[in-house]
Amino acid sequence: MSRRKEERGFDHHAHNHGAQGHQHGHGGHSHAHGANKKALKLSFFLIASYMIVEVIGGLATNSLALLSDAGHMLSDAAALGFSLLAMIWGERRASSSKTYGYKRLEVLAAFVNGLALLGISLYIFYEASRRFSDPPGVMSSGMLTIAVIGLLVNVAAAFILMKGDTSENLNIRSAFLHVIGDLLGSVGAIAAAIAMMAFGWNIADPIASVVVAVLVLISAYRITRDSAHILMEGAPAGYDTDGIRRALAGIPGVRGVHDLHLWSLSSDLPLLSAHLVLDRPEDGEAAMDQARRLLTERFGIGHITIQLDPPGAVCGVRDEAGHGEH
Repeated sequence: MSRRKEERGFDHHAHNHGAQGHQHGHGGHSHAHGANKKALKLSFFLIASYMIVEVIGGLATNSLALLSDAGHMLSDAAALGFSLLAMIWGERRASSSKTYGYKRLEVLAAFVNGLALLGISLYIFYEASRRFSDPPGVMSSGMLTIAVIGLLVNVAAAFILMKGDTSENLNIRSAFLHVIGDLLGSVGAIAAAIAMMAFGWNIADPIASVVVAVLVLISAYRITRDSAHILMEGAPAGYDTDGIRRALAGIPGVRGVHDLHLWSLSSDLPLLSAHLVLDRPEDGEAAMDQARRLLTERFGIGHITIQLDPPGAVCGVRDEAGHGEH
């Protein structure tokens, strides 16, 4: 995961038992966000338009491979639309009831997309099992034509989404995986159509469907796992929580670190909160400044909340997980 080094404000305010510092990183995301939204919008209209053609073609040719690809394309249109809606809603300002705003909707959309992929792959397995025992006749020439056009449409959609942030934005990545799975489905349908035209192997149709279902299942597992990890407030991938704790504890004037929490609001917005126990109250200003530079420049964390505690105030407490910290 890349580290964004951006200049951000950092204030701290006095409280009865210490001081608290806040850093909010909002720069650098607007350009990527706009590119992501544009990519989703173009891909949605492209996929949705051809989806109708492929559904009709799959029914007309009686091809399970093509119908599987059409069903996946149908889910793509819904997934892309859901992702786009989530991104638009994610732009809404925070409120007194939604203090973080609606950014988490993007992760929720990715989670739902992953579950949809799981359901689609299982359904393809079920339909393929019925056709293995008695492969039906398939209009292979018509199937080939539709599959080739579908492949070109998916290549175009994948190229559009690649212009977005597929490496860090989980929502864009889930949409991209939908399209890649659909692209592979088109390849499978093309291969099956050629096999049937050249050798009369009607069983190639359900075989191609199973291959596609396996690929879809793998993608579904990964995107569901990653989005569930974020929804469970897990530490973002690529961040060493223990290393961050040690680095903060090594700041001059800091006696210990406790209640350190690292999570992410969305796939590309890490957040951290922690308490620093000071050797002396007068060390607070310097410790806060070093903590700010350490977390932003070395670890690339964009939203920071630090509470400064006076000596002996909380030394030896146990955190929520039951681990002793000093």
